[in-house]
Amino acid sequence: MSRSTLYDKLAPFMRRHQLLYKDATVLVGVSGGADSLLLLHYLVSVQDLWRLKVIAVSIDHGLRGKESAEDVQYVERICDNLGVPFIGKQVDVNRRKEIHKEGTQIAARILRYQVFEEVMEETGSDFLALAHHGDDQVETVLMRMVRQSNPAALTGIPVKRKFAKGHIIRPLLCLSKDEIYRYCREFHIVPREDPSNKSIAYTRNFFRLHVLPLLKQQDHQVHLHVQEMTERMTEDEEFLQAQSKSMLQEVVTCNKDTVFFNIDAFRVYPIALQRRAFHLILNYLYKEVPPDLSSQHEKDFFSLLGRDKSNVTLDFPKSLKVTKNYQELRFHFLSQVKKEWRVHQFIKVPGVTSLPNGATLTATYASGAIHEDSDTLHIPTECESLFPLSTRVRIQGDRMKVRGLNGHKKVKDIFIDEKVPAYQRDSWPLIFGADGSLLWIVGLKKAEIERKSSVGKYIALTYTESSE
Repeated sequence: MSRSTLYDKLAPFMRRHQLLYKDATVLVGVSGGADSLLLLHYLVSVQDLWRLKVIAVSIDHGLRGKESAEDVQYVERICDNLGVPFIGKQVDVNRRKEIHKEGTQIAARILRYQVFEEVMEETGSDFLALAHHGDDQVETVLMRMVRQSNPAALTGIPVKRKFAKGHIIRPLLCLSKDEIYRYCREFHIVPREDPSNKSIAYTRNFFRLHVLPLLKQQDHQVHLHVQEMTERMTEDEEFLQAQSKSMLQEVVTCNKDTVFFNIDAFRVYPIALQRRAFHLILNYLYKEVPPDLSSQHEKDFFSLLGRDKSNVTLDFPKSLKVTKNYQELRFHFLSQVKKEWRVHQFIKVPGVTSLPNGATLTATYASGAIHEDSDTLHIPTECESLFPLSTRVRIQGDRMKVRGLNGHKKVKDIFIDEKVPAYQRDSWPLIFGADGSLLWIVGLKKAEIERKSSVGKYIALTYTESSE
């Protein structure tokens, strides 16, 4: 292949995006179609200039029987003629569809990229070159505009991105499909066409066959305009993502399965950063963001931020809860309190008892003057009717004779008065006497316990919060 107008088109694009470096190993995904064959021939033509090692990989998806197997064989013969090492692989798309209940295109893509990653590792490749072109970019952006409301989707297909231990590169994004066919004719490249590319059963083909031609009637260079837009959108998005990460570090606390922040501090930032911070939080909490997480969840989140009402909870997929507690907003997974904590568990004296919220209660014998704080309670040993002591979580109707008050008060009302977040109430430890009296809502309120003097023998209870 001579350095014709194709080189003049691709070389500046590749230089601008730093798609290659010398002495690199480049794995090329080749299907046998016009796009990938042109890309293969181009990289072979510049391999001496860049001192490249070019390797081809072709995948039979098993969707068209003998025909798709012949595509792989055809690519192998071309590679033999070009002196390019060839790797052929086969995947079972239909089996994956059946197991994972996925569509054909999704299943094929997942398996294809798994193969690409494996082969990159095996060959030590620095780059995986794929033949997506300018028309693919236009179709992708149009599809995302129709299906999504996320501005980040307009970044389109990336020219270069990290993959495996190297990068995926797409040198042909600056070319239209018509240009690719023209270059194939010029260089006597004979592609094999996949007949499924003509079927409008696939959404992409609908845009390819019906929408893109109308746009090209208005401007045959539309692929270049869209490519330039996606590059600018990518640059803007990278900046906004960096700002959002800085915002998270400033105002958001991330624990193992919980994220929380002060609402006023969060809302000081521009809405563009708030929105991205929301998605960063979800990416942190979910190992894989669920497909049923929709734009409605984002709308509900921002609606919750602006509400005056407290102790309101949103339900997100996979048991994720988003709870507003006064000025705190918390993302947390639903934690089921074990059934045994709803019945009395005896407290070891002396000893250490684990509590339902992950904290511990240490019981010791003590004597002398009492020095209590919010995390300690002293119970006179003379109050024999209170022993043995026990602990459980709240149940409906729990009441307490609060120290310093004349009469009883519902535990529910104490939690509200003390502004205890709703998600903590069901696992909050309560300490009871053997007569059924509630002695201590740990850390909050203590009961009126009759004692003969302030000096004597006691059982001292000390509450220690979990270090996690």
